[in-house]
Amino acid sequence: MKAKNVDMLSGPLAMPMLAFALPLIASGVLQQSFNSVDVAVVGRFAGSDALAAVGSNGPVIGLLINMFIGLSVGVNVVIANYIGQRNSRGVRAAVSASAILAVVSGVLMLAVSQLVARPILEALDTPESCLDQAVLYLRIYAVGMPFMIVYNFGSAVLRSVGDTRRPFYSLVASGIVNVCLNLVFVIGFGMGVDGVAWATVISNVVNAAIITMLLVREKGDIRLDFSSIRPYGSQLRKICAVGIPAGLQSTVFSISNVFILSAINGFGATAAAGSAAAINYEMYCYFVINAFGQTAVAFTSQNYGAGQLDRCRRVLRISLIYSVVSSAFLNVLITWQRAFFVSAFTADPEVLFFAGERVVAVLLFQFIACYYEMTGSVMRGLGYSMTPALITIFGTCVLRLLWVAFFPADGSFAGLLMIYPLSWTLTDIIMFVAFARIRRALRFSSGAAPQPVAG
Repeated sequence: MKAKNVDMLSGPLAMPMLAFALPLIASGVLQQSFNSVDVAVVGRFAGSDALAAVGSNGPVIGLLINMFIGLSVGVNVVIANYIGQRNSRGVRAAVSASAILAVVSGVLMLAVSQLVARPILEALDTPESCLDQAVLYLRIYAVGMPFMIVYNFGSAVLRSVGDTRRPFYSLVASGIVNVCLNLVFVIGFGMGVDGVAWATVISNVVNAAIITMLLVREKGDIRLDFSSIRPYGSQLRKICAVGIPAGLQSTVFSISNVFILSAINGFGATAAAGSAAAINYEMYCYFVINAFGQTAVAFTSQNYGAGQLDRCRRVLRISLIYSVVSSAFLNVLITWQRAFFVSAFTADPEVLFFAGERVVAVLLFQFIACYYEMTGSVMRGLGYSMTPALITIFGTCVLRLLWVAFFPADGSFAGLLMIYPLSWTLTDIIMFVAFARIRRALRFSSGAAPQPVAG
């Protein structure tokens, strides 16, 4: 068991953090590949309208699931903090509560998605030529949402003990299923967006089944025992206290992206298709940043629970170095070779033009987001979940909504997208000021004993 886990509480931090983060990076790439393969297959074999239909759903799907995915951050923080305190009873109770929360969240998400699929896509001015296909894709995709949420909760439990490898192996298996079924359904059976959607649903079922089996077969405190599952109210409250602000941040973040998508749709179906192609690479690079953010959350939570504040400070510094260097390298590489990368999704010259515009305006500057992502992750590990949520909502989301609201009707496509680097920079500045105050309050440098997040 221990061989699978990373020791977060003793010894050097740099290599253990990298060992923890690398499977998370690979996992994020595989998760994004579910959608990327969908986009590539329909773009190549079903046409630009099908490409726009699938791509238009990206921000909508994020809007629908991010609140519940954010709750998995609460699972990670609470369990990791209990582990730092060596509180076995608390760990078992939190695992039980998270299982119930995952199932309830998944069922609720499925019901909401079926109800709002067409109204929300119509409200976003999805081009008429691809509206019906977009609705069909979203409704089928939603069938797999409960399984997606079960996987995210289960992987959060494993991350809390330093195990990021087995969730990655689970994604490898489900990713192979997804790719194979995409090719069979679309090329073999002649299906369109419905084929790639059902392939994703089935792969999510496989993923959830594997992660559940891993937890059931565990020997330690994080073992999932169906016979002893209880809705522990105190644990649900603790998970929600951290997870709801994280989910709220992601949800409002998605709302701002949805409004930007609506503005992008105003440039026509080819602009929507080009944006959809470019977003795939933004997501790949974001998952690198997010992996180091999740690493910072887990390491900070355990060390804060153990009263090791100096290690928390080092976690922030190391995660910042890793995230900035790796994301900046990828941002520059993809921008430099953007024609090659984007051509994987389409051969349409006009779509390629819009995709290239987005890469230069957005992706090239994505590394700027590393500071607020890493600092916010450390804050959550320390129990300050609402602070980074509010800062991010204001610094990125509100500013983007204002930008879209006042963007001139004759403005350029690249001009619309410049709000991304501007909002990242503003959020970094606000986060720096807020964290300086939290650091003083905790007397970070003095080694004062903390009050554990999980009580």
